[in-house]
This record gives sequence, C-alpha cells and structure tokens, in this order.
Amino acid sequence: MDALTDFLDGPRARGAFLLRSVLNPPWSLRIQDRAPLALAAMVRGEAWVMFDGGDPVRLGPGDVAIILGPDPYTVADDPATTPDVVIHPGQHCTTLDGRSLAQEMDLGVRTWGNSPEGSTVLLTGAYQMRGEISRRLLEALPPLLVLPEDAWDCPIIPLLGDEIVKDEPGQEAVLDRLLDLLLIAVLRAWFSRPEAGAPAWYRAHSDPVVGRALRMLHGDPAHPWTVATLAARAGVSRAAMARRFTELVGEPPMTFLTGWRLAMAADLLRETDATVGAVATRVGYGSAFALSAAFKRERGISPQEHRAGVQRPQRPPRPRSDQAVGTLTP
Repeated sequence: MDALTDFLDGPRARGAFLLRSVLNPPWSLRIQDRAPLALAAMVRGEAWVMFDGGDPVRLGPGDVAIILGPDPYTVADDPATTPDVVIHPGQHCTTLDGRSLAQEMDLGVRTWGNSPEGSTVLLTGAYQMRGEISRRLLEALPPLLVLPEDAWDCPIIPLLGDEIVKDEPGQEAVLDRLLDLLLIAVLRAWFSRPEAGAPAWYRAHSDPVVGRALRMLHGDPAHPWTVATLAARAGVSRAAMARRFTELVGEPPMTFLTGWRLAMAADLLRETDATVGAVATRVGYGSAFALSAAFKRERGISPQEHRAGVQRPQRPPRPRSDQAVGTLTP
C-alpha cells in the first residue's frame, strides 16, 4: 500500500453528487454548497471559475478542475455574467431570491440546465471529505487546480459522460468508481509535474529506501515499528534511514508514524462505534490511555472530545487568490 492510495481512500466516492449540466449562455452559477472538494470536467464549450477576489480561470473542452471548498465560488460562461443560480448545501438549486429551480431546470437523468441543446456541457462531482486522512490530501492541493486537456491522456471523461445519463441497476456504484478513477488520474498527472510542487510524502514514494519505508508504515501502522526495524527491512543502516527519511519526507520516521496513526484514529473515532481501546489497538497503541495521551498532546483535545465533535485548534485559512491557483501547461 502507498501513501496516495491511503489518502485517496478517505475521499472515495460513496453516493457522491454527480451531475451533467447543459447550458446556453448567458449563465452563471454561484456555488456555495460547502463541499470540501469538487471536480469539474468540460465536455463541450467553455467556462470560467472564480473565487471571490481572485482572477477568473478558463476551462476549455477536455479540461478538468479540482476546486476546494468550503468557500463559495462562481462558475460562469463569462467572468462578467452576473450569477442567476445559487447551489446550496445538499445541491439545492435556487434563484438569487430563493425560488427553487429543481423542477424547472431538470433535463432528465442526472442532467440539469437551461437548454437540452446547450452549447456548454459540464460534468461535476462533489465529494464530502471530512476526515483527518482526507485533510492531509486537501492540504497538499491548491484551492483551484486546472489540468488542461493537452497536458494528459485520459479516456475517463467520455466514459463518464456516457454513463452519467444511464439509469440501470448498480449505476450509482459505477458512477462512484468512475468519479474516483477520474480524481486519481487527475491527481497523479498533477503530482507528476515539476511545477505542481508535489508534497514531500508523494515525492519520497519514488525513493527506493524511503518509499519502501512509507509503504511499510502505511500498510501496517499497528506494527511496533522502530527506525531500526524499518532500516533492517529496507537494507540500510539505522542512521541512513533516519537521515534520508527526514530529508525527503520533512520529518523523522517516528514523527510521521505518529501523525499517521493519530489521523487514522481520528477518522475511526468519528466513523465507527469502536471503543477508544479498540481504536488504540488498531492503530498501534498499547492501551486506550496511551492513545488518549498521544491524542491530547498532539491535537489539544481528547479522543472522547474529538468523537463528540469538539473542534481542534484551527490553522489560519489559506488565501484565495491567483497565487493559490495551480494550472499545468503541456
């Protein structure tokens, strides 16, 4: 198992929102659904994506964008077009004054818009990524990531476009998996480019020594790992493992392991009914007390408080500006 697999396991689509929009200009959608991550793929026509106060970014046919929430943003046929539709949490669609447009703009199976023959066709998917493991992935991405059509080669968008309008048994599972495949393909293409500034954990995965250590830590976090055991399995000295891991990942092996174990524990506490002791065993702590002590020390709250919904101290929000936009060139 590798780091990207683990980080993507959190945002895996399970009944994710997926829609085909067919639109004729002028149109402008104000997106304030607070989804942590949205994916938009242009099939036909063009669109502009704009965060408040940021520069508009163009999407052309075949381009794909990953947009991080929860801040609102606008998608329009032209940056000058005034929003006339608002998308609320739960994908509830209204006019600016609150009138529902759910029936008025319904064009069939998972299809929505202002014209059945619209010149613009856009596929969108929204993920509800709430876990600590997912947060690590989100923090590795710019608020707006655009992958141009000629920067990669991926057959998933046409396939998703064909499948999204079908209404057959098991179709939701098919669409979830296609959406996941598209997200993974975009992230792999993004992280592989030098200008993307891939996170250290992703770059380190290609190293023959540190990459192997990362796969071991991710594959079996409950194992009683030490730097010495990692080094022995990787075929290097303890000093070499500690030095190279810290150099490439940005933190020592045991610090990385602690963060990974606590992220897993945080998600298990929210997503399951397992006791703190059971969670502790699963992530590599010898007792509920040991996990509680580590959790409190690193996160400022206890496992019980985390499960109850108490928020850990938050980092300052990242700026929404043109400097926070990632665009690849072919």
